[in-house]
This record gives sequence, C-alpha cells and structure tokens, in this order.
Amino acid sequence: MLKQLSAQDAQFLYTQTANNLTHIMGVYIYDPSTAPGGFVRFKDIIAHVESRVHTSPLFRRRLHRLPFDIDHPYWVEDEHFDIEAHMSHARLPEPGDWRQFCIAVARWFSKPMDMNRPLWDIYVIEGLDRIPGIPKGSFAMLHRVHHAAVDGASGAHAFIAMSDIDAKGTPAISEPPPVEELGDPPSSAEIVSRAWAASLQSPVKFMNALMKMSPAIISSARKAIEGGMTAGVPETRFNVPVGPHKMFDGTSVALADVALIRGKVPGATVNDVVLTTVGGALRKYLAKHKELPKESLVAVAPVNLRGKGGKASTPGNQVSAMSVPIRTDIADPLARLAAVRDYTVEAKEAKAGVSARIMTDLSQHIPGATMAAVARLVTSERFAVRGTNLFISNVPGAQVPLYLAGAKLVMQHGMAPLANNMGLFVATPSYNGRIAFSIISERAIMPDIAFFRECIDESFADLMKAAPKAGAPKAATAKPKAAVKLEAKPKAAPKPAVKGRAKPVAKSNAARKTPKK
Repeated sequence: MLKQLSAQDAQFLYTQTANNLTHIMGVYIYDPSTAPGGFVRFKDIIAHVESRVHTSPLFRRRLHRLPFDIDHPYWVEDEHFDIEAHMSHARLPEPGDWRQFCIAVARWFSKPMDMNRPLWDIYVIEGLDRIPGIPKGSFAMLHRVHHAAVDGASGAHAFIAMSDIDAKGTPAISEPPPVEELGDPPSSAEIVSRAWAASLQSPVKFMNALMKMSPAIISSARKAIEGGMTAGVPETRFNVPVGPHKMFDGTSVALADVALIRGKVPGATVNDVVLTTVGGALRKYLAKHKELPKESLVAVAPVNLRGKGGKASTPGNQVSAMSVPIRTDIADPLARLAAVRDYTVEAKEAKAGVSARIMTDLSQHIPGATMAAVARLVTSERFAVRGTNLFISNVPGAQVPLYLAGAKLVMQHGMAPLANNMGLFVATPSYNGRIAFSIISERAIMPDIAFFRECIDESFADLMKAAPKAGAPKAATAKPKAAVKLEAKPKAAPKPAVKGRAKPVAKSNAARKTPKK
C-alpha cells in the first residue's frame, strides 16, 4: 500500500537548503562499565541497533520524490537496506575535553544526510575521558533523523524503543511494533493520476477547511489588531540569515531543583521555569554585548497535536506552535517567572497557537508543487519573516535509566534545525531526573556559545537563590493546563539524580568579543 508524506512532513523537505538542513539529532553519552565484561565494542552497538530496526517503520523506508515536486513524496521500502551503511564511528581528537566534544557534535550536525537511503544515521564517538563528570571509557552516540520522518515526540519514542531498561537487554517498550506495508515505488501513470486528482480536489477541500475555521481566524485577527495575545518581535542578532556552520553547547539541571523554583510562584509549571531560565540567560548575554532591546524577546514553543489518543509510535509530524514572550525586559527572576506564567496560562488554552494550527490544517489541502514553491520562498534569506527570536523545544524523556548494548545512558542532549531569521534553538529534553539545556546556533551569530551556556547556569542559579516576596501575585488560574508537558509519566517513581556528579561542561577560555556586524 502506497504511503504518501503529509503536507507538514513534506514541508521539511521543501525548506531544506545547503545552509539550513532540516534534520534533528539526539546526543547520548553511555557508560559501558555496566555492560557484560565492562566494555562495549562498535560491532556490539551495530548488532543491538539491528535487533531493533523492526520497532519503527522509519528505519527501513526511504523517500521516493517526484519530478518537479508535482505532488508530495512517497515512502517506499529500501530494497538495498544495509545497517552498516547507516553507522560509523571515530575517536575524539586531543585534548578530548567538553569543548572538543561540542565541536565534533556541531560538525556532524552540519553535514547533510544521504537522502537516497532511509533518513537516519548513527555516529559513535569514543575518547571522552577528559570530560568532567563522565565515567572513564564512555562513548557518545549521535543519532540523526530527518524531520520529514519524525517530530520530537515520535523521534523520542523511536529512541526509547531502541533502548533497554536494564543491562540484561530487556526492551524499554514491550508493545508490538507498528505494521507498515509500503510496496514498490508508484508508476509514472499512477503519479500523474494521483497528482491530478489532488490538484482538482484541493480548492474544494481548502475552502471547506477555511469555512470551518473562519471563527478561529476572525478571533485570531481581532487579537492581533487589538494587540492582545500577539507580542512584537524585536530585532536581534538571531534574526539574520543563517550560515552552514552550526554551533553546539549544553548544560543540565536537576528536575528536583526545577520543582523547588516552581513552588516559589503559584501556578508556575516546569515549562514556565524553562522559558524563564532562557529569558534570564538571554538578558545577561545580550546585555554583555550591549544589544538588549527594551521589548521582550519572543520564543516559539511546539505543541504536540497528538492528544491522548495519538500514538507517538507513528512516525511523522503532528505539531503546532505557540509564541511566548520570555520577558527579557524584567530583571527580577521571580517577577519574570510570574509574568511568563500569566501569559502561558492563557496561551496553553491554545489561543496563542491558533494561527499555527490553522495554517497546519489548511496546508493539507494545498497542491504539492504550490507548497514546495511557497515554502522555499517564505524561508529564503530575502523573504523570511521575523516571526520569532528563537525556538525553545521541550520533549519529555524517560525518568528511569536506559541502556544500549548493556551500557547505561548517563547524559542526553538534543539538536534541531535553525532557519533564516531564527538563529538560536534551545532544546530541553529531560531524562532520569535531569533536564538538559541544549544550545544550537551558528558560528557568525553566536561565536561565544560557551558564554551563553554560562549565562543559562547563572540564570538558573538566580532563580534558585531568589526568595518570594510577601504578597506575590497568584496564578491567573488555579489549575492551568500544560501546553508542552515536560514531565514524563513513568510507571515507576523517578530515581533521584546521582549525587555528587558534576555537570559535564567545562569552562571555556574562548574570547567573548562582540562579533563584527
């Protein structure tokens, strides 16, 4: 049975350029001392991954793209699938510290994927012995997947399905894998027939969807005119065309500490603390460079549209987004958290994200060739709209230890694509009692990315030290519903973070000079 990409999935293909690659990547560091014999060889990792390729359709299917993008591409079975063609390994160059690791991660992320094979690959890095807080002999696994194949939720599920819950090899997910029969590539006659039918039906379906959503569109437009939920987006160093050389750095904090901060502002959520922390860090970073605008920076955060009945095991994209002012205009950390909370209480009711959802639904009925042309136009250097300053993505992870080939996962980060006029992405995956702040930017935009990582550490420390003032404002609602839920819901209670383990980041002595404009 032929399976065609959805309009939202296909957009990630149409918008990809040499400078803006649209794949995502998980960064995982493992301690092999828990494995049988106390070590893991590269061939053991290959064997383990090969034993799990049946857990998700994304591992064996490749794209069949149509001439001139006259219609959205199809997924077909890769008749030449070879597990070793998707896996490679190397050793970290000297001195093998955190900075060298970040450079290696960024370089691999900046390389284009092979679009003629299934859209995933794995790069194993050894030689991490000089990274503080990382056990000796550890290795890293960089797992890339194209965004056309998965979103954050389905990508996280595919990774967990590839993992174990103990060193013995007990699968983390015991449910049966999804069954998908793809068949052979469509014939030329079938391609033309399907594309012609889609083009004829598109205007009718588009108008039907538009009529159904007209009340939401009118409401959204009224709010924009009145200046209600829509905030202005100030011009910053992040709102420029993005080059090909990406940068990476990261840090992590304990979820228990996040909970302590939440308690200081009634009604605040984990997501609010994340947004406030990033807002405080950007305030410090831009102030250092004398570039802090008077208006608040605005972040876009994804909203999972799967709902309670949606299955994360199904690959593809089912997301919308909401814009949130992260209150870089407020110096006091708890006052900033209260302001973020007040905004997200209403935004979480999906009012702020209505425009993105409308466009997502309407895009399902636009012909492939038209969408491809428009997508390339609106994301180009010349015509890209400044709709946000940065992207902050929150994907909940497992709150119990995970293993691969017997090795224990000790740290997790995530990376996602940038875009023209959006040169900063902060991914915040959580795992086993900790939440990571993964920073993705571009060399010309943020050459001192290690300094921004230090700003995140300082911003979080400010929230930890801050004491609530008497008569602090209460939450706008008693029980706000979370738009982007960070905490996972494991069957077992989360285990506390390992005591005394230092954060795997090293202070950088790199010069913190303002880049030439």
